[in-house]
Amino acid sequence: MFVGDHIAKIDDKGRLVLPAQLKAYAVCKNPNKLCFVVRKNPYFDCLDMLTDKEWERLSQDVRSRLDPEFNEEDDAFWREYTHDRDIVEPDEKMGRILISKDLLEKIDARKEVVFAGKDFKIEIWAKEHFKEQKMPAEKIDEIRKRLRK
Repeated sequence: MFVGDHIAKIDDKGRLVLPAQLKAYAVCKNPNKLCFVVRKNPYFDCLDMLTDKEWERLSQDVRSRLDPEFNEEDDAFWREYTHDRDIVEPDEKMGRILISKDLLEKIDARKEVVFAGKDFKIEIWAKEHFKEQKMPAEKIDEIRKRLRK
């Protein structure tokens, strides 16, 4: 599980240092390497960073609900779903990751980002926009009440 919010600077080459607290929880298919898939979140101006295993599980679940071979709309959706993803592996020395400029531009990340651990994934936010995404207290209470039922 990924937890906590961690600020990181973007260097001149667009690299970020993956916080050690988050790196400790991720293991890719090769147990000697970390491997993540990064994509634009479909609802918010942030990136989702998932372990390769979690991405594979999620993708298989979505794919099992589609028939892209015989349904044009499903094929178009699958194309969009699998578009704009990066596979990133932190370097062994510093734990830096390289996320494409295209993805960083989609969230308006320029100087600093916040890595926000969200259990099964890490969200990457432009630091300037991180607080904007907070849900109002009234909405949180409304959802809590709904969940108690």
